[in-house]
Parts: sequence; C-alpha cells; structure tokens
Amino acid sequence: MAAFEYKAINVKCQTVKGTIESDTVKTARQQLKNNELTLLEIEEVHKKEHSSKSPLLVQRINMRQLAHITRQLAALLGSGLSIDEALGITAKQLDSAKAKRILLGVRSRIMEGQSLAQACGAFPGTFPPLYRATVEAGESSGKLDQVLQRLADYIGDKGQLHSKLQMAMIYPVMLTSVSLLVVIGLLAYVVPEITSVFDKMGGELPTITKVLIACSDFFKNYGLMLLALVIGLALGANALLQLPEPRMRFHYLLLNMPVVSRFAKGMNTARFTRTLAILTNSGVELLQALKISSQVLTNNAMQKAVETAAIKVREGQSLNKAMEASGLFPPVTIHLVASGEASGQLPKMLASAADDQERDIQALTEMTLGLFEPILILFMGLVVLAIVLAILLPIFEMNQLVR
Repeated sequence: MAAFEYKAINVKCQTVKGTIESDTVKTARQQLKNNELTLLEIEEVHKKEHSSKSPLLVQRINMRQLAHITRQLAALLGSGLSIDEALGITAKQLDSAKAKRILLGVRSRIMEGQSLAQACGAFPGTFPPLYRATVEAGESSGKLDQVLQRLADYIGDKGQLHSKLQMAMIYPVMLTSVSLLVVIGLLAYVVPEITSVFDKMGGELPTITKVLIACSDFFKNYGLMLLALVIGLALGANALLQLPEPRMRFHYLLLNMPVVSRFAKGMNTARFTRTLAILTNSGVELLQALKISSQVLTNNAMQKAVETAAIKVREGQSLNKAMEASGLFPPVTIHLVASGEASGQLPKMLASAADDQERDIQALTEMTLGLFEPILILFMGLVVLAIVLAILLPIFEMNQLVR
C-alpha cells in the first residue's frame, strides 16, 4: 500500500488537497471518484519528495513537530503496537497536512517491506542522517522505542536552545532596526526641512550644523544608491561564501575573532558532543557516529577537524587526543571526553560536555546582550543629541543677533 497526495474539486466546486492510501494509482483514482471528487493532480508521496530538486521546494517538518511525532511513536511502540500501526495512528492525530503526508509516505514504504530507517531515507529533508542512523541502531538492538524516546528528547532540547537564542535576539535586533530607521528618517526628511531655513538666512553656520546638513544631503541624494550597494555587497559576499575555499577561510577567521570565536566554538562543540552522545548511546559505532556528527557542524573548519579526528581514531588514537590536536575544542570538553574514555562512560561524559557548552553559550549571550543594549541606547542618545544641537545652535546665534 502506498500513500498518494492529490488535488481535486469537490461537489461545491472547491479545490481540496489531501493524502490517500491505496495499492495503486488506479485504485486511488477510483476511491476519489467514489467520494465525488474530480481529480486534478495525484502523485505518490515519496516520488514527489525526490522530484523536488531545489532545497527550497523540499517540504520539511520543523524540530518541534519532529520531536512531538518521535515521542508519540516511542510511546505507541512501547505499548506493543507495530511500526506501521504506530505511524498510522500518529498521522491521524496530526493537524499539519505536510507532516501527515510524510508520515503516510514512510508508512507505505514500511508496508512494502522496508525498515523504518530505510523508509525515513526517502525523506532526507525531514529526517537527517543523525535521525536515520539512530533509528537504524534502535532497530538493530531491538530497543527502538527507547532510542526514539531518547531521540525525541534530543530534538526537543535542540529546538528549545535554538528558540531561546532566537528570543534573546529579537529585542536587540528590533531596537537596532528601529533606531537606524528613525535616524535615517530624520536625516533624509526632517532635517532638510529645518536646515533649509538656515540656507535662506545665510551667515556662517556652526561646524556641527554643516556636518548635519552634509549627512542629510548625502542620504537624500544617494540613499537609494547606498541601499542598493549594501544589498549588492551582501549578495556578493553570500555568493562568495558558497565557494569552498573562501568559506573555509571565513570560518577560520570566525574561530580567531574575539567574542565571536567563543560563540562559534561553543555552539559547534555543543552540537557535536550532543549528537555524538546520542549516537554512541544508541549503539552506533564510534567511527560512523563521528562521520554523522561532523555533518551537524555549521563551521567548516571544525567540521574538517572532526573528520581529521575520525581518521586518527581509525588509526588507533584515542578520541580526546585526536580532538586536542586540532586546537579548536575547549579544554573542558577534551577533559570530559578523556574521562569518559577512561571510565567507559563516553556517552554520559559527551552529554555533560554538551550541557557545559550550552550553559556557557547561554551565559555569554545574556552577558553580551546585557552590554549591547545600554551601549546602543547610549549611542543613539548621542546621535539624537548631536542632531538637536546642530539645529539649536544656529537658532541661539540668531537670537543673539536679534538682541
């Protein structure tokens, strides 16, 4: 039995979309006809996933949804249901048509005889290598429900950290954007109206007023050109960073910049150790776990360091020594990994290392934002003060002349 996604017109002449399970396309068409639907489009779910060549067109389940689905599957499997039954029940409870479509696609492949890991492989945009490898390890060990529960906790924690960082950045980003827009608006529209009076009166203007008028004229005459230049530079830089060599150099630069390096190293180390912890704890072999863990790193320099470490581990070197050789991982992480290898509790120590890095990143984020906000407010206050002085000083001088 396969899952098909369709678009059709109902008896009220309304366009409807949905997913239907059937043995063949022909029987699916007949089922829709029996439901008084005029079929417009129909396509098998996993074929549609692969036909989307662009990453932007591949439908994904967000981390919160994926964690919820994984947790439900773990609970249903733990109660004794088969995988296809658990997937069917979970799909029925979902409000998202996209998530339901993908789950039914996975279920149809399982009913064809594939394993859960293989079925998830048909939807790489939704189920990353980490997810598939962990599921495969759970199926091999016969503890799929426990592994899925652990995986759900991991995805949930990852999404929670991501959400916290996003929420922390909302206020400073909004404050900066509004402040810039207010200043540009003042310089481009308000200041010219006021300073035009000074031009008509003639006389020598204070230096600060001349600077303000020059800035105002620049934004008024070249503002759009400046905006286009900034957008062009941003697009050019983004295109340049898509190339392997410039991207690698930029990532090495990030790892050597003050403050930024702590964020880059901390975030990537937390991702790496957390991923490696759940993989090794689920029974995935260390070399394979290292290969998969390297793919979750967003910094190419650290990704290369993990790949090099994997080669050294394969040659017989300990993991902590291989990581230490790169010089990119925090000493605390190296120490915890060494302790885990010595005690035979590597997954536990890797999880502790991830917790340590996440706490450090959260504290660093709070401290940085705590300093950034008052500095930004002070800077904008000085800018506004300069604008006010530039306008008021000529007025004071005119009052002196009148007297």
